[in-house]
Amino acid sequence: MLLLKLFLFFSFFSSTFSHDLHPLPRPLIIQYPEGIETHFHEFDDELKSQCTSWRFAVEANNLSPWKTIPEECLGYVKDYMTGRGYEMDLERVSKEAGVYANTLELSGDGKYVWIFDIDETLLSNLPYYVEHGYGLEIFDPIEFDKWVQRGTAPAIEPSLQLYEKVLDLGFKIFLLTGRNEQHRSITIENLTKAGFRRWDKLILRNAFSYPAGIVVTDVNRGLIPVTIVLCRGREHHGKLATVFKSEKRSEMVEEGYRILGNSGDQWSDLPGAAASSRSFKLLNPMYYIP
Repeated sequence: MLLLKLFLFFSFFSSTFSHDLHPLPRPLIIQYPEGIETHFHEFDDELKSQCTSWRFAVEANNLSPWKTIPEECLGYVKDYMTGRGYEMDLERVSKEAGVYANTLELSGDGKYVWIFDIDETLLSNLPYYVEHGYGLEIFDPIEFDKWVQRGTAPAIEPSLQLYEKVLDLGFKIFLLTGRNEQHRSITIENLTKAGFRRWDKLILRNAFSYPAGIVVTDVNRGLIPVTIVLCRGREHHGKLATVFKSEKRSEMVEEGYRILGNSGDQWSDLPGAAASSRSFKLLNPMYYIP
């Protein structure tokens, strides 16, 4: 009988307190399906493979003209441009160009030329593109001109080494760039500060032709607006880089120069009329210039 009473008492006790007490919530335990981590890794690997494939297509010039990098490849391009991979690729291009240059025997007539592009070939604009999405943003020429006017683009070190080598070998160095003639002085200043000594020609696009009497403000230097009348430049303005650089190389050949080497980061720097005996393309997945 005593055991029966104790059983009834504890049954009533537990029943009563089960309604009045609010026990702590049970911890939430999420169980992922088996193999979910493998799926995440597979997704990352697939994206990396897709972006690598895209970059190779860029460097092989197999893509149609493009304006920005794929949005999903932003992290990939960032990692490549700021990592060891980009440095190694630049070093390899410079090394192979140097090996080629050493095999050439130059006569003493001073007519052997090595052409260098400037942006992403001799000078790096990576600090600018870090602030502009590594090529994810549509190119803004006004903002880029402001960057150029600062004159702080660092040298691409492997290119500087190649530059010094071909200079010491006796080549004429012609700098052929898509920069505007109005950037001549700041470009010379930037190149000099970055360590590039002596060149024989610096060829830029002629200045844009403004209508006569237009007031132009140099916002980069903070100057007072002045009236500028420019009458030159129409023959270059709006011309594709491929056409512009082909024409300039043709002029070199007409003047008796022999182009044995050409270094640039864009395909538009290299092929076309009066192409070099051998050309070397530096890697650049951030932008495309036709």
